[in-house]
Amino acid sequence: MSKIKIEKPKIPHNLPSANFQEIYYRDEPYLDKCIISNCSVDREKMDKIESSQVIFKNVKFNDISFKNIELTDVIFENCDLSNADFMEAIIHRVEFKESKMLGINLSDAGLGNVLFENCILNLSSYGYGSLKQVKFVNCSLQNADYYECKFKKAGFHQCDINDVNFSGTSLKGIDISSSTFERISVSLEDLDGCEVSPQQAIGFAAMLGLKVKE
Repeated sequence: MSKIKIEKPKIPHNLPSANFQEIYYRDEPYLDKCIISNCSVDREKMDKIESSQVIFKNVKFNDISFKNIELTDVIFENCDLSNADFMEAIIHRVEFKESKMLGINLSDAGLGNVLFENCILNLSSYGYGSLKQVKFVNCSLQNADYYECKFKKAGFHQCDINDVNFSGTSLKGIDISSSTFERISVSLEDLDGCEVSPQQAIGFAAMLGLKVKE
């Protein structure tokens, strides 16, 4: 994991507080240089929102669809993004911390320099997405879907990746050695070059029909 360097969000100090609804009073759906906290955003559906140098703290997003959203230099801390639709998002230098993100849709998204830390990401979707310099640290990713993703300098550190779907996704150079699972969906050819623990290697050997003697 130390080999993967993530650029941190570039956010000024002493950001002013703002209300999410201010986005409606602008010519373009854009939020920048502010902190939005202790509120809920309910049943919003907007395409191509842009957000730069913003901190979302203790914000609950209910039934939202923000397709094609662009996030640059943004932090989500202790937020609820469950079932949010961020399909085709562009996400750069963003941190998700201590957040609940059950079923979030990040299909066809481009993620670069993104950190997910202590998040619940069960049933999240990343299909056909591009993840470059992305870390998942101490996250629950049960039943997450990475179908035909492109990974470059990505890693899973001490995560629960049980029942994750990596079908059609090369794991070459991807470190899953510190993460736990009983089973995952992945082809043997896509495991080529994946970094695993000795115990995980025994499990994958069983996929080949090998019997490993103690």
